[in-house]
Amino acid sequence: MEIALIGVGKIARDQHVPAIAASADWDLVATLSHEGTVDGVPAFTDLDELLQHCPGIGAVSLCVPPGARFSYAEAALKAGRHVMLEKPPSVTLAECHALERLARAHDVALFATWHSREAAMVSAAQSWLRDKPLRRLRIIWKEDVRRWHPGQDWVWEPGGLGVFDPGINALSILTEILPDAFHVSTAMLDIPENRQTPIAAALAFHHPAGAEVTAEFDWREAGPQRWDIIAETDAGTLALTHGGARLAIDGVPQSNATEVGEYPRLYAKMARLAAARAVDFDLSPLLHTADAFLRGERRSTAVFHW
Repeated sequence: MEIALIGVGKIARDQHVPAIAASADWDLVATLSHEGTVDGVPAFTDLDELLQHCPGIGAVSLCVPPGARFSYAEAALKAGRHVMLEKPPSVTLAECHALERLARAHDVALFATWHSREAAMVSAAQSWLRDKPLRRLRIIWKEDVRRWHPGQDWVWEPGGLGVFDPGINALSILTEILPDAFHVSTAMLDIPENRQTPIAAALAFHHPAGAEVTAEFDWREAGPQRWDIIAETDAGTLALTHGGARLAIDGVPQSNATEVGEYPRLYAKMARLAAARAVDFDLSPLLHTADAFLRGERRSTAVFHW
């Protein structure tokens, strides 16, 4: 199927373009962006013009910053195109619900992707935790924003999520691997004096069985980068590290049987959804993020400059 890529920034160049190029399901025939292009692919800056010049396009993949996703997705769905969305699918839950209603009304596929759920060992962690009584779970998600989001000012604007841009990846894994429902009970948000979104956050969750579940997100980590989830159960301790790429049980590394990356798996799933005109639109990671902002106590911290 012919597909158009909307937004050609860092994540598109690093992940989406190679995944589409390697896929037997998709043919990238157009891009729409105000900041980048893909060699050999026709480039546009207006969606109506793109669809007019490329009427065979069956799907669009949206990689623009969250604040711009709704308007593009709305237009594409109304035009009868399948839509794939980078995380988070939009800025607000209300916008997301509106997109789902549109997709169902126009009988097209809609996919809210959570790429970290496709990390190599997430499924194995989910299977291991399924029948284990949980005592304690800690998320430690610490990275250097200057390294991973260089010069991207949109992350600091309303709707940009701040440290929850990577933090929502951890929440997407957590909502995948825990068998029980949980919700945010407290949150502390550290917001630079000259920015609109947090540079760090500490969360605590209510777990129905009384397990202690916490998360620590920090964008100020200049040392070793950490994307770890540590779960202590009655049957042992699980360590899901490197953003879900590695798994150890009681310190014993578990084997990784897959060599397929996160984004190739996402595009393969999108192909299946498009064929079935199905909707896969889980909003639980965004729900927890929104609750963190609603529950969060704001604490002013030092100014941030690139």
